[in-house]
Amino acid sequence: MEPIRLDEIVARLGGELTGDGSRTIRQIATLAHAGPDEISFLANPHYRDQLAATRAGAVILTADAVVDCPVTCIVSSDPYSYYAHLAQWLNPVASASPGIHPDATVDSVLPASVSVAAGARIGADVRIGEGTRIGPGCVIGNGSTIGGNTLLHANVTIYAGCSIGTRVIIHSGAVIGADGFGFARQREGEAASQWLKIPQIGGVVIGDDVEIGANTCIDRGALEDTLIEEGVKLDNLIQVGHNVKIGAHSALAGCVGIAGSAQIGRRCTVGGGAVILGHLTIADDVNISAGTLVAKSIQKAGTYTGTIPFLEHAEWLKNFARLRHLDAMGDKIRTLETRLAALEKKN
Repeated sequence: MEPIRLDEIVARLGGELTGDGSRTIRQIATLAHAGPDEISFLANPHYRDQLAATRAGAVILTADAVVDCPVTCIVSSDPYSYYAHLAQWLNPVASASPGIHPDATVDSVLPASVSVAAGARIGADVRIGEGTRIGPGCVIGNGSTIGGNTLLHANVTIYAGCSIGTRVIIHSGAVIGADGFGFARQREGEAASQWLKIPQIGGVVIGDDVEIGANTCIDRGALEDTLIEEGVKLDNLIQVGHNVKIGAHSALAGCVGIAGSAQIGRRCTVGGGAVILGHLTIADDVNISAGTLVAKSIQKAGTYTGTIPFLEHAEWLKNFARLRHLDAMGDKIRTLETRLAALEKKN
């Protein structure tokens, strides 16, 4: 991009400029490595000691950090969000020419503004909105719907009958709408102990402004739809089981596993490698730390953390039951200690 003046940035994104507004920048970089034609930001106090030595042309920061900044500043109450907006401006998504590549197979009528890359396969009765881009090797099953201005990177698979919203980004290798893990064990007859497959006749519904990471899998519902509400952000290698619901604007880090029919509230965050068991309910505004095993429903907002060693199941249940009463046991021990001290003093 052409260099941008700092006063142009403030005019568009807001904030308060302190210093030379005519200075131009081309890109964003870290405090430690930014040069004179780059802008940096200070959002985490942990990096404040790097501010005095920065060579950046300007820094986005909060008002309390201006005194330590040796260069031009843009003061914002939320430097990290400001940085995100500016990064989008400086690094626009590469465009693709509309049209269907000769090596793509398309069995539906698409708007002229849609771009379909080589090797893509689009089934019958598929509806795709204006400006959407389908990357090479993508497969979109019959009867699926994709909103406008959505981007499917290479080799995304969307099974039949799924619905994707507008402005959605799906990264390579993601699979939307594969069968949920639905099996019933045969209890009687010659086939006893065998597993019977349960047809998964629901779909997947993904709202607007969702982003789905590489190789993430979202299973279709058994009877009703799996639902990912608007604004949800899913990292790479996440497993979303059948009939799961993830509330709007929640964000899940890599390798999270969510078993079938779990319900996650709005604005939740889930750290990497966490596991949420099936049929549980997570309230709105819950933060689950990385590696946590959620084995019971969470009814109120807050941050939850926990791991436990692997044990034989009956022993695990017994120990976990005791763990839940540790606070009460601690109170009893303190009371006994007080009484014991009083008896020793009396004697």
